[in-house]
Amino acid sequence: MRKEYKEYQFDKMVQSIVHFGSLAKDGTDKECFGMFRYAPHFKEVFGTILGTGEPGVKLMKMVDKYLCDVLNASAQGKKVALCTFNFSPAVLKPLGVVPLVVEPLTTLGVMMWLRGMGEYLNYCCELGFTETSCSAQRGAMGAYLAGLGVKPDFVLCNSVGVCDTNATAFNFAAEYLDLPFYQLNALPLFADKRTIDYQHRDFRGLISFVEEQTGKKLDVGLMREVIHEIKKQDDLINEIQDLMQLKPSPVPGTYNVFMYSVKFIYGGYPEGTEVLESMLKHAKQNAAQGRAGTASGKEVARCFSVYVDHYSAQLRPWAWFDSKDISHVGSMMNGFWPDGAPVAKGELAEGIYKLDATNRDTMLDSLCDQMSRMPMVKQIRGPMDDPHQWLLETRGSIRTFKPDFCTYTGTIGCRNTWGAIKVLARDTEKMGLPTLILFGDAFDQRITSWESMRERIDEFLSIRGILK
Repeated sequence: MRKEYKEYQFDKMVQSIVHFGSLAKDGTDKECFGMFRYAPHFKEVFGTILGTGEPGVKLMKMVDKYLCDVLNASAQGKKVALCTFNFSPAVLKPLGVVPLVVEPLTTLGVMMWLRGMGEYLNYCCELGFTETSCSAQRGAMGAYLAGLGVKPDFVLCNSVGVCDTNATAFNFAAEYLDLPFYQLNALPLFADKRTIDYQHRDFRGLISFVEEQTGKKLDVGLMREVIHEIKKQDDLINEIQDLMQLKPSPVPGTYNVFMYSVKFIYGGYPEGTEVLESMLKHAKQNAAQGRAGTASGKEVARCFSVYVDHYSAQLRPWAWFDSKDISHVGSMMNGFWPDGAPVAKGELAEGIYKLDATNRDTMLDSLCDQMSRMPMVKQIRGPMDDPHQWLLETRGSIRTFKPDFCTYTGTIGCRNTWGAIKVLARDTEKMGLPTLILFGDAFDQRITSWESMRERIDEFLSIRGILK
C-alpha cells in the first residue's frame, strides 16, 4: 500500500464525507448545489441519493450515525464486532455490541471515490489473499488489516458453507489480527426440522460467545424491543415491495439499495425504520399520481438483478437506469423473507420466518430464523435448483415483479454463482426474460469499467428489442 494511504484513518475519512453529504440538504437547494462545487468527486453519488428527496436525506443521516457509532464505540464502553453484511445487526443490539460491517463500508468507498478501493483491495493480496477472493470484503478489510481504522474486539461470520471467499476472509482477519472468532454454520438443507434444531443450538452458542467476550448478559427487554422494531421494518419493506408490483413501479430504483442498507447496518433500530417510513410515504405519493419512480415519472422497461447490484463509479449505474426510464425492481439482496413477503407464495411460502416475542427462547429462535434467511445465506447454501434456493427464488421474484429483462453482476470471487449463472440464465430465458451476464466486478471497476459495462447493456437492450 502506498505511503499516502497510511496517513489517514479509513473509516474516519468515509464518515467525514458522509457527514458532509448528510448536511447538504439542511439548507436551500441553492446552498446545497453550491457546496457541491467544492466536492466535485462526490457530487454524482450525493446527487443520486439526495435527489430522492427526504428518504435520501434520512438515509445519509442514518449512515452518518452508524459510522459515528463505530468510531465512538470504545469511548462509550462498547465492544466492536467485525461482521459480514449478512449478519443481522439486530442480534447484537441486545448485547451492547456495535457491528463493523465490512461490505457496506467497501460499498461506500467505491461509491464515493474516483480511485475506488484499489489500494485496500491490493493490500489484502499483499498479505496473502488471492486476487480472485471477493472484492466486497477485500476493500474495507484491507484498511482494517493495515490498522487504518477502529480495531474490532472479535469477529463474527454468518456465511460458512455459503460463500467460501467470504468465510475465508473473516477467518483470515481473525487470525491476522489475533481476535476471537465465531462463525455460524449454514447447512445445505434449509427448512427441515433437523437443520432448524441445529441452527437454533448453533445460534445460542454465538450468544454465549458474545456474552463471554463482552462480560455482559443478553438484555431480554432490549431484545423484545428489537423484535418489535424488526416487525415494523419487515411490514414496511413488504408494503414497498407490494407497490413495486404495480406498472409503472412507483418505487425509485435506488430504494432497493436503501432497503438493504437499512437491514445490513440498522436492522432492528428505529433509525432504520424512519428511512423505510419515508420511502413508503414517497412511493405511495407516486402511486396515487400514477407516476413511476424514475425522475421523469415514466417507465419504459423493468429490470431485475438476479444477484447483487453494481455499486462503483459514483452510483452512475443507478443514474443511468433512471435516465433511461428503466425501473429497477430489486435483486437477491432485497430478499429477507419475513412473514408476508410478496414473493413468498406457493412453494416458496415455507421459506419465510415469523417473529415471536413471547419469551427469551422464542425471541432467540426468531432472531436465529431471521439470520438464516439473510441474503445469500438463504439462497446459496445448497444446490441451485433445490427448494428455497437461488433458481426457484429467482423464478418467484420474476413472477412477482414482472421485469422485462434480467442482469447478473457479481465479483470475481463469486464462485458459487459464477459456476451456475449460465444454467440459471438459460432458465430465465425460457421464461421469456432476456438475461445479460455482465463480466465485471460490482466493487472494483478496474476489472471492467462502468463505461464498458454500459455499452454492453445498451447493445443488449437494442439487440433484444427491449427499449422500443
